[in-house]
Amino acid sequence: MKVILLAFCLMALACFAHAQELYVNTEPASNMAAHSLGIRLENQGYTSPVFKNRTTLEAMYGATGTLMLHGALYTSNFYQDNQRFEGGSFYAKYRFLSIDSVQKHFRGAVFGKVGASRNPYMMQEIALEGDNSGIQGGLVFTQLLHKLAVSGSASYLRGLNSDNNFGAITGAKEAVAYTLSAGYLLLPKRYTSYDQVNLNLYAELLGKSNPGYNQSYLDIAPAIQFIFNSVCRLDFSYRTPLYNNMQRNSANMYLVRFEYNFFNL
Repeated sequence: MKVILLAFCLMALACFAHAQELYVNTEPASNMAAHSLGIRLENQGYTSPVFKNRTTLEAMYGATGTLMLHGALYTSNFYQDNQRFEGGSFYAKYRFLSIDSVQKHFRGAVFGKVGASRNPYMMQEIALEGDNSGIQGGLVFTQLLHKLAVSGSASYLRGLNSDNNFGAITGAKEAVAYTLSAGYLLLPKRYTSYDQVNLNLYAELLGKSNPGYNQSYLDIAPAIQFIFNSVCRLDFSYRTPLYNNMQRNSANMYLVRFEYNFFNL
């Protein structure tokens, strides 16, 4: 029993050893451990002119050491007065590049996402997190240097008509998204056991453009993250525009997330 417990602790510690790559608003090129399952419960929203919020239930699975799968369901009152089920999304990421050395590594991955939503196209931003139906594909690269991790991504989105009477896209059907994220492991100063609390600080730049429509934005999203017992995490973030001329829900939005991980399934 002690051997099994020790093996579990070491595996959990290994999965979170590079905790500064667990970005709050973006995904890194690294994957979770093979045969592990993560469950997320997330709420995000804004308060002006009235309080609106969205709740997301997401499951993540490490199919192999290089393939990671996500499935998510969304409810919100963004487009009506009461909360209602909006739709879902499926995300897959395949890591094709790994260059490892002592206390640093470089990773590259390709990812794709498909989303289905019952919401009308009322905003200029194509967003697959409950707002719109569509597809997305892109690349992400992540560099870890001891306690600092930097990651960047670029992707293409294509909006698809939603399944409702007002689902036809009247504006931009295509978008380009780009992100730049940095994470720093503040605590612990030195790892001694798997049950130490990790404290990570993040700064992320989140941008999107609609080619041919002169519509774009660039947000900054600082975040703080706590990891407990190497199996669960608590995230807090707030994004605000550095530049914006796009009508969207995501401007000036808070995010709160709780995640729990099960290893060696």
